Amino acid sequence: MTAVEARPAPGAAEHAGTGPVVVTGIGVTAPTGLGAGRHWSATRAGESAIRRITRFDPARYPARLAGQVTGFDPAAHLPGRLLPQTDLMTQLALVAADEALADAGVNPDELPSFSMGVVTASSSGGFEFGQNELRNLWSRGGKYVSAYQSFAWFYAVNSGQISIRHGMRGPSGVVVSDQAGGLDAVAQARRQIRKGTGLVVSGGMDASICPWGWAAQLAAGTLSTSDDPRRAYLPFDTAAAGHVPGEGGALLILEPLAAAEARGAEVYGEIAGHAATFDPPPGSGGEPGLRRAIELALADAGTTAAEVDVVFADAAAVPALDRAEAAAIRAVFGPHGVPVTAPKTLTGRLCSGAAALDLATALLSLRHGVLPPATGVRPAAGLELDLVTEARPRPLRSALVLARGNGFNSAMLVRTVHSGKKG
Repeated sequence: MTAVEARPAPGAAEHAGTGPVVVTGIGVTAPTGLGAGRHWSATRAGESAIRRITRFDPARYPARLAGQVTGFDPAAHLPGRLLPQTDLMTQLALVAADEALADAGVNPDELPSFSMGVVTASSSGGFEFGQNELRNLWSRGGKYVSAYQSFAWFYAVNSGQISIRHGMRGPSGVVVSDQAGGLDAVAQARRQIRKGTGLVVSGGMDASICPWGWAAQLAAGTLSTSDDPRRAYLPFDTAAAGHVPGEGGALLILEPLAAAEARGAEVYGEIAGHAATFDPPPGSGGEPGLRRAIELALADAGTTAAEVDVVFADAAAVPALDRAEAAAIRAVFGPHGVPVTAPKTLTGRLCSGAAALDLATALLSLRHGVLPPATGVRPAAGLELDLVTEARPRPLRSALVLARGNGFNSAMLVRTVHSGKKG
């Protein structure tokens, strides 16, 4: 799904350009809770949501733990007509979008349809829906395959379903860049707003905890095989041995600061800087691209390393990748030069939803003045990181969020703004 250009809505052009783009709404559907409030409470308290998989019997698989979204009844949130045509991933995205819009105080029915867009990230698509329809195909025959399979599996379906549900006909699209996708989607949303779009729903959501999706994730060879939820996912720890997958993510409402102020909206913070880079080919001996992404994101924000209050790490929990990320952070900030946290230790890595959830958590951290912990981690001394392992209350002005996929790097800086009630 590619971005479709549309004319700016009436009144949008006056707020377009290079002015600040801010977040006015947050919606979360994550293992740590349904809703931003529940997610933040669990994250601040360091309450892990990693458990043995219950959606299918994982006994035959080498990895058996995941961060699952529990207590979610799609029928309690969505019209019945949507349920047979959507995967869990899309149902989670629709509910998060509803929450984000309500949090922002936005009623899409009251806005011009071409003034609103949707840019999301997904790296897996509707895996469980696709698995069920493939089972029908091979066990019962083609006439038992749902017509909704034509789009329910597709990685762009979240953008499509959100835009249809809310009548959003402005520039929209999907970004696919593995774990980095959540940040890259928000960066694309910022570009569209600077071109004149009045409001964009953006972020990332994935859900592939099913046998088919599990087999695909196992193929990467980076999943933890521990059965102890407290010690399975340990980024930057001497015992790091792979990550725990999860599902869910977050969606945000982005709009120009001037427009948010004009309607009296509350502001979480500004999307101040972003950069994306690629890693060199394996075996080439080139430096990984994460350091460059950090430097470019800070330059884009017009800020310095000394002005960054916390780094939300990608936290792969693969020793070589942890060392590479620590080296990039040290190169920019110095040894122990900035607090580093990884609250995804509570949820697992959520594919494209991971960075979007980290971004939402960073904005909540700015609002509440608390650094959330990387729970259960015993930081390796040789990495020279100031790793946050218990919540630290302190005034915060800015946060840098990092994300890496298979060859992708993304860095995004968010900061407070002196406007509205939340910022």
